[in-house]
Amino acid sequence: MKILVVGSGGREHALCWAIAASPLCETLYCAPGNAGIAEEAECVDIGAEDVGGLVRFACDNAIDLVVVGPEGPLVLGLVDQLTEAGIKAFGPTAAAAELEGSKGYTKDLCAKYDIPTGAYQRFTEIDAARAYIEEQGAPIVIKADGLAAGKGVTVAQTVEEALAAAADALEGNRFGEAGAEIVVEEFLDGEEVSVFAICDGESSLTLAAAQDHKAAYDGDTGPNTGGMGAYSPAPVMTEALAAEIQETVIRRTVEAMKSEGRPYTGILYAGLMITEAGPQLIEYNARFGDPECQVLMMRLKSDLLPALVAACDGVLETFDLRWYDETALTVVLAAEGYPGSYDKGTEIRGVDAAETDESVKVFHAGTARDENGLLTAIGGRVLNVTALGGTVAEAQQRAYAAINRIDWPQGFCRRDIGWRAIERES
Repeated sequence: MKILVVGSGGREHALCWAIAASPLCETLYCAPGNAGIAEEAECVDIGAEDVGGLVRFACDNAIDLVVVGPEGPLVLGLVDQLTEAGIKAFGPTAAAAELEGSKGYTKDLCAKYDIPTGAYQRFTEIDAARAYIEEQGAPIVIKADGLAAGKGVTVAQTVEEALAAAADALEGNRFGEAGAEIVVEEFLDGEEVSVFAICDGESSLTLAAAQDHKAAYDGDTGPNTGGMGAYSPAPVMTEALAAEIQETVIRRTVEAMKSEGRPYTGILYAGLMITEAGPQLIEYNARFGDPECQVLMMRLKSDLLPALVAACDGVLETFDLRWYDETALTVVLAAEGYPGSYDKGTEIRGVDAAETDESVKVFHAGTARDENGLLTAIGGRVLNVTALGGTVAEAQQRAYAAINRIDWPQGFCRRDIGWRAIERES
């Protein structure tokens, strides 16, 4: 098969790494890719949101399957246009991707189809939002309705913080069109877990669960980011809990989307809070998580590619995937200043030395080669140092030992990824 992966981050590097290992993969392209992906695939200089350019490339090169990594091109309708051109594509249509493209749409769907989630209201006017926030009190959550690169959520601990977040979006235009409407929702207390399911419009295949760390600094402090680390499996996930999530969240959502005339094909990513009342949906994403994809691909024993094709062909119920029992843990190395402003073009050394054996893999997220062939940082989240271990503590030790071999003074990472799970183990 000739395959095109769309995207340039650590998630796409992990997908390319897994797909390249399949005996079904003859030729692998990635658009636009990065310096690490270039070791697995031929990188093509087409932006991930250049829908027309991607469709032309797929047609001109007789691509058999396009795997769409990030949410942007999904919301823009890349899958729709590829399908119209006769190209098989793994990912939801634009209509189905609204599960991620509009937080308000997802909350309304949950209310209509009895999918457990927190109480909420949607607002476009600041005065109404202020009145609701003051009535509800804090803690409370303020979300930009649209895509905001993982930075559109404020978990406000005070009413004043919540009012400021609402004003930033609705009056300050902080998130542009994505923040023209906000969702104000109940704060859910508990332990967060990420659940992923491959869907074919009718059925679903739930994958291994993972947990991530969104806060920038140790102790889950600092601003929210796109994710500073993750691990899988999730210790909180019991067989009974997994069955409950499959029934009340995943299955109901797949059936709801079919009923709404928006059948869901691709990865359905449920961000859940495990509360005293049971699992509650925080949000949906229409693609693999980043950095959760990295730990899932490290643990995956089966060939991923046939499952992706089966989802596109609507025959997913005949498939199953097998997983290594070991824990995978990934730590994000980010540029100093992230998720705010940061320098680009700084040199990174020692990445090869970090990969001491098959238990450690460094996935590239924001890297490029300069004119002299030197590895440089061009993004906020730059490397995902991922390791396998018999326990979370062992995987963590291996990951940080690998990080210590990387020479990048302008980078930083959290030093406590997996701390909750390690406390459970001890």
